[in-house]
Formats: sequence, structure tokens, C-alpha cells
Amino acid sequence: MFSFDAFRREWLSNIRGDILAGIVVALALIPEAIGFSVIAGVDPKVGLYASFSIAVIISISGGRPGMISAATAATAVLMVSLVRDHGLQYLLAATILAGVLQVLAGFARLGYVMRFVSRSVLTGFVNALAILIFMAQLPELIGVSWQTYAMIAAGLAVIYLFPRLTTVVPSPLVCIVALTAASLALGIDVRTVGDLGELPSSLPTFLIPDVPYTLETLRIIFPYSVGVAAVGLLESLLTASIVDQMTDTRSDKNRECVGQGIANFCTGFLGGMAGCAMIGQSVINVKSGGRGRLSAFVAGAFLLVLLLLLDDWVRIIPMPALVAIMIMVSIGTFSWSSLNDLRKHPRRSSIVMLATVFTVVGTHNLALGVGVGVLLSGIFFAWKVAQIFRVGSELSADGGTRIYTVLGQLFFATADDFLDSFDFREKLDRVRIDVSHAHIWDLTGVGAIDRAVLKFRKEGVDVEVVGMNEASATIMDKLAVHNDQHALERAFGH
Repeated sequence: MFSFDAFRREWLSNIRGDILAGIVVALALIPEAIGFSVIAGVDPKVGLYASFSIAVIISISGGRPGMISAATAATAVLMVSLVRDHGLQYLLAATILAGVLQVLAGFARLGYVMRFVSRSVLTGFVNALAILIFMAQLPELIGVSWQTYAMIAAGLAVIYLFPRLTTVVPSPLVCIVALTAASLALGIDVRTVGDLGELPSSLPTFLIPDVPYTLETLRIIFPYSVGVAAVGLLESLLTASIVDQMTDTRSDKNRECVGQGIANFCTGFLGGMAGCAMIGQSVINVKSGGRGRLSAFVAGAFLLVLLLLLDDWVRIIPMPALVAIMIMVSIGTFSWSSLNDLRKHPRRSSIVMLATVFTVVGTHNLALGVGVGVLLSGIFFAWKVAQIFRVGSELSADGGTRIYTVLGQLFFATADDFLDSFDFREKLDRVRIDVSHAHIWDLTGVGAIDRAVLKFRKEGVDVEVVGMNEASATIMDKLAVHNDQHALERAFGH
């Protein structure tokens, strides 16, 4: 439902800051979009059209104001073999299908999976991206002239010192203008944006991918679309969480899933490749003063203006200016406090963070790195919970009844300890298992209760399980089998 208050807050509350930040982002998008097109093996205009389309559409449909989405390396690398084996048209079809899958993920409310990503994983993700952003600049830093290094140093000086004079104009924009003027005035011979590839000279046009509409085509593109949808959503949701922290605001993760899907779906019909949120450009936007949806809209719209009307000026922008901005982004993105936290935080948290960093940097696969981090977090959490589980026992005065008291969480990691706590050979009349201080979580925990009860009954002991809370009683009623009249026979074969 449309709300004028929400519209004014998200679009009109920071007009000057959003417009200036969007201009900076648009300039920084050009070399990256071209580079990502090269990675995917397609013409530069495919990445540039995608960046324009995604940025504009996501500004309207997305759930995180101030976040920048465009063509990215994370999705480009997944398309390499598809383009090589089947061509551009299949990439466009896969992009459209990926958008549909992302919309479905949003309606399925998969944005809530972010609650399972721990702070250690998020920190590792941020640090890994900072390292990758810096590594991506190495081709512009290795084997170049001294003038290039001097211009990068001058660009960094402008970026960090200009805000001491004024913050009216974003310092990255001043860096681009100043270094372009200097290179023209002094005739400095350095690489420029024009050296990266030919820029498009016309508007994107609506087209339907020229592929056979058969099950065979679906079989070809579906695995790529699933990968792009999953990686795109993962990077987008993690980036949204980072921007949430930077701006001290909240975002709608499920709407972001739907918004990303709509953007990719439409982009496939405009001749663009799939994309997702970009942490580097989002950090540039936030640090340049961008906060609302207008900043992403301006970034996409101004990118198209640059390509169509100001392409002669864009071509002469020196690459050292853009490299200086990306180095600033890398430095600003890296969580430097996490290095000091390695000594203060629990060892397990540090291992999760470092494992995420090394996996992402080593494989350049964001999804794999985050997956490793989440898996380790889950394992460490289960191990920690298992350590505070115990079972105590007390024998009645007449020696005929033993009361076992269970404390902690009964699930797959504690089931063996639970069963090992019982003496099934002890001569007793009755056994009472008190779980009033415990919680039964899963099928393995239910199975452990079944196993204990049935083993005691096999020895002729009367067993009673008492003290279950409502949730534990519900799962036991649904899954437990020890009260089945044939349970003993099925369990022990007689």
C-alpha cells in the first residue's frame, strides 16, 4: 500500500546527498561493469545495460534504501561456461529465470534466513570482500608507470583530506574531477576508462531471448539460474545487513528478495546480465552521503546519461582516480577492529571469521565462504550446548526406584550422552525419567527417549517419563513410538 510519508522519507528526505552520491557511484560503476562483462565473456554493453537497469528498478522495488545493485562479479563468474557453451541468448534466458526464482524466494520469506548468519560470519564476509576489492585493483597497480602511483596517491589524499575543508561535495567526486583535469592539463599518460572497452552508444531495447522454448533449454539454464539466484540473494542480504549497521536503520529482507528478482527479470529482456547488491558501491554511496532510494535511481539513470551523452568525457577519466576510490572502499569496508578482537573474542568465533575470509578469498565464491562460516557456527553452537547437558540420578530409600533427572537440551549432539547415563542392568522395579529441566528438540532426541524406555521395559522395569514442557510433549506425541504395543518387538526382534 502506498504511503506518502514513506515515499517522502525514502525519496525526498536527502535529495542533495542522494544525487551527489549517485553521481559518484555511476562513475565508479563503469569500469566494474565492463570488467564483469569481460569475466562473463560478453560484450561490455551487456554489463553496462544491466547496471543501469538493475540500479533503477531496485531503487523502486528493493527493500533497502541506499543500497546499490548492479552487474557483479559474484553472478558473472557463474555464467562463464553457459556463455561459452551456448551463447549470450541463453545467458539472458537464465537471467530471467533467476529473477523468477528470486521473486518466489521473497514470497516464501527466505529473507529470514539472515538470522542464522552469525556476527562472526558477517565480519568474515566483510573482510573477505574488502580483500577481494583490493585484489581487483592489482592489475592497475602492477607493472605501471610512476605517474600512475603518483596519481593514485594524490587521489587518496583528496579523498581523505578534502572532507576537512567541506563535506558539501563528496570527496570521491572531487577526486575524479581533479585527477581528470590534472591528467589533461599535464598530459599524463595513464590508462583511462576508454581503454577498458567500447562503450554503448544507444539505449537498451526490449528483446525476447532467442532460444528454443523447450524442456531441453530449461534443463540447460536451470542450474545456472538457481546458482545465480542463490548467490545473488546471499550477497544482497548480507550487503543489506552491512548497510543496516552503517546507517543504523532496518530493511525489509523479503522485499529485497522480491525486488532483486524483479530487477533481474526485467534486465534479461533489456539485454543485460544478472546482478545483485554490490557492497563496494553501497559503501561508496553511504560514505558519499547517499541514504535514500533516490541515490540508487540517480546512479542508474546517470550511468545511462554518461554512456549516451557524455561518453567522450567518460572515456578520458583516468583509471588511477577510480582505483583510489576502490582502495578507499577496501580500507573502509575492512573491519580493522576484528584484528584486535582475535585476541579478545572466543576462539571458536575467531575460527569462524577466519574460515569465512580464507574460503571467500581462496575460491572467490561468496556463497561457499558464507556456507562454511554458517556450518562452522552451527557445529560450534551444537558442541557448546552439548557441553552443558547432564543426567543425574537418585535411588529411592527402598532401593526399588531410581529417579533420573535430565538437565539441558536433548538433540542429536547429546543423545548418546543421554543413553550412556542409564544403567539398564540395575535391578529395579521402577524408573522415573524427569525431563522438567530439559527440552527435546528433534527426532534424534525423541528416538533417545524411545530407546531408553524400551530398553528398561525389556529388563522388566516399569518406566515413567515426567515433567515435559508443552513443546517437548508435542514433538513426543507426534514422533515417539515407545507406547506402541508392538514397539518392543520391533526394537529388539521379540
